[in-house]
Amino acid sequence: MTPTGLAKLIRARAEGPGRLLVALAGPPASGKSTLAAALAEALSPGARVVPMDGFHYDDAVLEARGLRARKGSPPTFDAMGFLHLLRRLREEEEVAIPIFDRAMELSRAGADIVGPEDRILIVEGNYLLLDEDPWRAMAPMFDLTVFLDVPEAELVRRLTARWKHHGREDQAARDWIESNDLPNALTVITRSRPAEITLRNL
Repeated sequence: MTPTGLAKLIRARAEGPGRLLVALAGPPASGKSTLAAALAEALSPGARVVPMDGFHYDDAVLEARGLRARKGSPPTFDAMGFLHLLRRLREEEEVAIPIFDRAMELSRAGADIVGPEDRILIVEGNYLLLDEDPWRAMAPMFDLTVFLDVPEAELVRRLTARWKHHGREDQAARDWIESNDLPNALTVITRSRPAEITLRNL
């Protein structure tokens, strides 16, 4: 299925009452944010992106827990807080959501608002389909699940470009990718539930 076809399917699913929540999952650098933004634009007005990344624990918390070197792995997120947000999005007309600021490497609370006019929510994040607690409790929250499949070599190329863009030297970028990003990607690929739709995102 193409992104255009996916947008048509989402629009058709959204014809009923209430909000439609779409889970867009995949490993780091699989293109989730780019596709989510494109879908929200194609489906506007009435569509909005809700990123999971706003529930990153702060670096100070990660340091205290000995998790700074594994930032982006499942235990470095407030999964229960994110689950609570999904439930609120199901039940409440207006909900403030946090946004992760990659340039500042921290989450900004209440950085965006989902309003009553937002009937289609593209929820994007690495671990939305992770088949272990507490992540698996999110399964009933989603009306449609999509997984982005990208070959490992392409993930490495994109991750290298990402970290160079954010100022990391070549060796530092390679070390971080091998010790952190690729293990996180493997977690997503091997421990997620099957999605209703899988897109090859090259």
